[in-house]
Amino acid sequence: LQDFKLEFGLPQGRTSSVWHGGTATIVESPGDEVWGIVWKMNASNLSSLDKQEGVEAGIYVPIEVNVHTQAGKVLTCRSYQMKDYVCGLPSPQYKKVICMGAKQNGLPADYQKKLEAIETNNYAGPVPIMEEIEAAIKAKKIHSA
Repeated sequence: LQDFKLEFGLPQGRTSSVWHGGTATIVESPGDEVWGIVWKMNASNLSSLDKQEGVEAGIYVPIEVNVHTQAGKVLTCRSYQMKDYVCGLPSPQYKKVICMGAKQNGLPADYQKKLEAIETNNYAGPVPIMEEIEAAIKAKKIHSA
């Protein structure tokens, strides 16, 4: 995604009760780029995706963006942009999930290094959703072994 950058924010200035820190958004930034994965999905699933992304709660707003693929195609895609937020550092656990996703999906190594360099808020308390994610990954590795 060209001319955007990744930022982390606290919606309405509040820390995420799930992730205990800022969560990701994209903001217009000429000359920057954000790498990610494009998912193809049925339009009938948009309302459930919007709900998952906090649109109903007024946290994110869906936006259309033009994504340039590595194969040279330009795709019109739906993304989400945080409304009304204060910049806030992510928790180490949230950053880990973003970095794991980047690695799992083979994003460019230099972009992965950029993600690894993101500063965190050093939150060290429990993050139940992170424990669920790690348990699911461990279970998947056991079943595929």
